[in-house]
Amino acid sequence: MRFLIPLISSAVSSAHNRITSRFLNALPTVPPFLNCRPLSMAASEESLRKALAEKLSAVEAHGNAVRALKAAKASKPEIDAAIEALNNLKLEKSSIEKQLQAAVSGGDGDGALSREAFRQAAVNTLERRLFYIPSFKIYRGVAGLYDYGPPGCAVKSNVLAFWRQHFVLEENMLEVDCPCVTPEVVLKASGHVEKFTDLMVKDEKTGTCYRADHLLKDFCNDKLQKDLTISAEKAAELKHVLATLDDLSPEALGAKIEEYGITAPDTKNPLSDPYPFNLMFQTSIGPSGVSPGYMRPETAQGIFVNFKDLYYYNGNKLPFAAAQIGQAFRNEISPRQGLLRVREFTLAEIEHFVDPEDKSHPKYSEVAGLEFLMFPREEQMSGQSAKKICLGDAVSKGIVNNETLGYFIGRVYLFLTRLGIDKDRLRFRQHLANEMAHYAADCWDAEIESSYGWVECVGIADRSAYDLRAHSEKSGVPLVAAEKFSEPREVEKLVIAPVKKELGLAFKGNQKNVVEALEAMNEKEALEMKAALESKGEVEFYVCTLGKNVPIKKNMVSISKEKKKEHQRVFTPSVIEPSFGIGRIIYCLFEHSFYTRPSKAGDEQLNVFRFPPLVAPIKCTVFPLVQNQQYEDVAKVISKSLTAAGISHKIDITGTSIGKRYARTDELGVPFAITVDSTKDVTIRERDSKLQVRVSVEEAALVVKSVTDGLRTWEDVWEKFPHHASGSADD
Repeated sequence: MRFLIPLISSAVSSAHNRITSRFLNALPTVPPFLNCRPLSMAASEESLRKALAEKLSAVEAHGNAVRALKAAKASKPEIDAAIEALNNLKLEKSSIEKQLQAAVSGGDGDGALSREAFRQAAVNTLERRLFYIPSFKIYRGVAGLYDYGPPGCAVKSNVLAFWRQHFVLEENMLEVDCPCVTPEVVLKASGHVEKFTDLMVKDEKTGTCYRADHLLKDFCNDKLQKDLTISAEKAAELKHVLATLDDLSPEALGAKIEEYGITAPDTKNPLSDPYPFNLMFQTSIGPSGVSPGYMRPETAQGIFVNFKDLYYYNGNKLPFAAAQIGQAFRNEISPRQGLLRVREFTLAEIEHFVDPEDKSHPKYSEVAGLEFLMFPREEQMSGQSAKKICLGDAVSKGIVNNETLGYFIGRVYLFLTRLGIDKDRLRFRQHLANEMAHYAADCWDAEIESSYGWVECVGIADRSAYDLRAHSEKSGVPLVAAEKFSEPREVEKLVIAPVKKELGLAFKGNQKNVVEALEAMNEKEALEMKAALESKGEVEFYVCTLGKNVPIKKNMVSISKEKKKEHQRVFTPSVIEPSFGIGRIIYCLFEHSFYTRPSKAGDEQLNVFRFPPLVAPIKCTVFPLVQNQQYEDVAKVISKSLTAAGISHKIDITGTSIGKRYARTDELGVPFAITVDSTKDVTIRERDSKLQVRVSVEEAALVVKSVTDGLRTWEDVWEKFPHHASGSADD
């Protein structure tokens, strides 16, 4: 399978067949390294590794046999036959190596571009056409900071506009805009001051810092892709490490780094043991310096602290959702991979507040029939691959925890695929047990495959009631909702009351972790602990945030059930949170949209971005065919019509050939070009098929608007309007 896309040159007899073939041909073949591999592919790689190991042993044995024949002064025909057999074995070994290399890289070994070459071609085009560039470039830049240029800003603006339409408007969400500077007390309550860390290692001689998990990930990927001699067993081990990387404790991560002999990439010096590094940018609020703060690492906390007012604004009714788009900041240890890992970025986050006893969703049936790639934790732990699962089945079988979480997973899938993300390179991966906070009910990541591998772009988590409870406790303001009863009800309530004084004496700095774990117990766990404490006086209790069991004595916690009449049920709502990394989504969209095709003369490869009209930075260009005042006047009339219709466009009246002007706009991803070659009729050309239709000057803007707004497709336009005489006269 080639990445470079050949154009079909043979003519097609009927107009219908012609457009079908053109449209299919215009879609670039999936880059080989981006294929989602089925289980059969993994099995093929394993069998190839075993076959290569056997062939290497056979080559070594035959080599020894040839040397033995020469030493024994065997006859020439006998030696020649042995050498011929050895050469045949070497050819077979070489063939297996090529097949294995193709299997691990996804290529076909026949001119397909490598990951790096494809990425470089795309990034060079993106930077040259000013989609984005390194910030402060004239001062040699700063790692992890990027500027969006005009087309990049337009793409980002279009993505965010569609996000608002798809989520905020369609779901009647409450949008807020909160400050980037956040007081320390807020982030202490949320746990960020204590726990918002990545594991870091240092070069023991130079002090250069690296993210520990990145070094291990890079080592495993390099071994799998470049060392064809490793055994099938070793390859399986490395794949298991990659699958469970986020599950490794600091000690386990350090042990793997030591076991594999991983050193500092630049100097090959030994590395320190992994240790946590807080990723927040610290600042002070006001000139005195006595009020510490941080640049927010996420936008969610602004929504949580405003819950009480938002709940009142919504008529004291649940469920409801609040949304926010804004900048977030993370002091990454070693920023890399362009827009994928940066220090300042745009987040779009939703906090959907719901009754913890009723997580159904009224619109769930609209997405229940969707089928797409899902990667449940059981498949990850057993070394399997993602597979297509019907969302309704995943929810009904308990793979996805509840309907509301499932609903947002489905909505995220629709959002990403409508933007232009390839559905076959999109999967939803469930968090492993150790990736999830102890309070979380379930978490899934929407991951998009790029030349860097699978990239987490959206997190969809059921965070339970942790955030509102944490801020209620710290602020003293109850962040709760109420369900009024038509008649008073006698209810039996479970009361878990940790005795903080005793827990503080016993666990000191770990008191908060133990208190949170005790309060998070469900009724069954709490009653079992109560029975054990009454019979034994002490019980071992696992605190997942500490990663160990701790002894709980009878005087440390009170667990009881109380009966009383209630006129309403007061509770802390659960929150389901979809969180979108906009920069990551946009970069993956760039890669999924980029391809090359040969020029008409076949002497060069032309770059194209296949953006859907929805997100294209410019929807249309207007070209007078030649420098002619009448044509330029018509172009200006069309330009005014496009402006009135709200269609972003650009006029190009340079004397450059029409083919070069098309190539320039294709490289910006402009879906349509209007060429003025008369004062009455013009041609409209579609970017990917390069097909052209004739329309009147008065209709031109309306035709473009109808397609960019999604009211009709280009196929509809092709069927309705006369075709340009040459069909696709580009050059």
